[in-house]
Amino acid sequence: MPKDKFLGGLLPSSFSELSCLSRYQSVIYRKPSPHKPSSYLISKIRSYEALHKRCGPYTEPYNRTLNQLKPGRVIGNNGCKYVVHLWMSHSGLGNRLLSLASSFLYAILTKRVLLIDQGHNMNSLLCEPFPETTWVLPSDFPIKNQFKSFDKKSPNCYGTMLKNKTINTSMDKSLPSFLYLNLIYDYDEYDKHFFCDKDQGFVKKVPWLILRSDQYFIPSLFLIPSFEKQLTKLFPKKQELFFTTWVGTFSTPRIEKICCPKLYPIPKILFLIHQKNPKTKAVLITSLNSWYFEEIRNTYWQNPTSTGEVISVYQPSHEEFQQIGNPTHDIKALAEIYLLSLMDVLVTSPWSTFGYVAQGLGALKPWVLNNPHKEMSFDSPCHRARSMEPCFHFPPFYDCEAKTESDTGARVPYVGHCEDTSWGLKLFDDH
Repeated sequence: MPKDKFLGGLLPSSFSELSCLSRYQSVIYRKPSPHKPSSYLISKIRSYEALHKRCGPYTEPYNRTLNQLKPGRVIGNNGCKYVVHLWMSHSGLGNRLLSLASSFLYAILTKRVLLIDQGHNMNSLLCEPFPETTWVLPSDFPIKNQFKSFDKKSPNCYGTMLKNKTINTSMDKSLPSFLYLNLIYDYDEYDKHFFCDKDQGFVKKVPWLILRSDQYFIPSLFLIPSFEKQLTKLFPKKQELFFTTWVGTFSTPRIEKICCPKLYPIPKILFLIHQKNPKTKAVLITSLNSWYFEEIRNTYWQNPTSTGEVISVYQPSHEEFQQIGNPTHDIKALAEIYLLSLMDVLVTSPWSTFGYVAQGLGALKPWVLNNPHKEMSFDSPCHRARSMEPCFHFPPFYDCEAKTESDTGARVPYVGHCEDTSWGLKLFDDH
């Protein structure tokens, strides 16, 4: 049975296959997936592609909206609005990919065009995802030289403007030409108003949003009433969100599938065993450190297994430390994320955004190693995650209507707390 290289309609047929080989070839290396995108999601992605083509960089609507950033210009509705995604200077690749997925979904929900800053060489790591246009922010963007200075104290930061009462959510006139949205791990109570429905009513009027995040903030989008109905139509099965939206997007090399046999449970070792034609299992280890690989490899080199199976252990690289801003380091990291996503069974460490991306791309519910320091109360060394969705590590705990703190993990049946952190939020089909 031929494999569906368009992934059930997620990928358009209008791309040249030579534009990014992995776009249509990645399906070759995966087992057929039971997870199918909703027809509504496919229609919204096609609509978004048309919007991006009409409003993308250097189009007439883009140039008109760009002029609104000039001092003294009246803010009007030119039919195109934008969200510019900025990268955190110290974030690893996992955080960057998760935050990008969040900004993309927010762009779809709000009918904005998503543009990405060229920092961290991300545009060279990922395919151009939309036909006949680009998602890369042009280098001549008027306020690009201000990006590095944007933080939660910046005068154009939405939270700061709320705090200083320079804006209010009922304003219709004298709108700012752009807002900086500070959605990183250290954001404050005013920044978190972004996740309130009333604030979204104001934010949607502003033509340019400059968003910086290192978080997978999608779970909290489901708690915004004006988004909830549309999100439920887009993703009837909530825990398939990351998989159905992003699989096939990454620009990875053609990687030979050498690491896909089952790795859990790894058989116990014995000192003496005889078996003809033993089966084999492969274990792929990804870590900055080579110690784990060496210990496990040596264990299975020196001792036979209780089942007679032959265990092969692989580690593609060990960089020893995270090298932010190094393109070669990021290429290796992306390749290893992709390899992990091809596994039959995945074991991850808690809080691993690297692992979150792999489990999302592979539609895998991982086994998560226990870590008491992360407030994990499980007795066993590892436990099975109940959802393949990533975790939002630093969500807001605020009831926008009651204007008081509340447990946002208990508000709706499909948003609950993460297995690897008691205060994080993630999506479930139920919990």
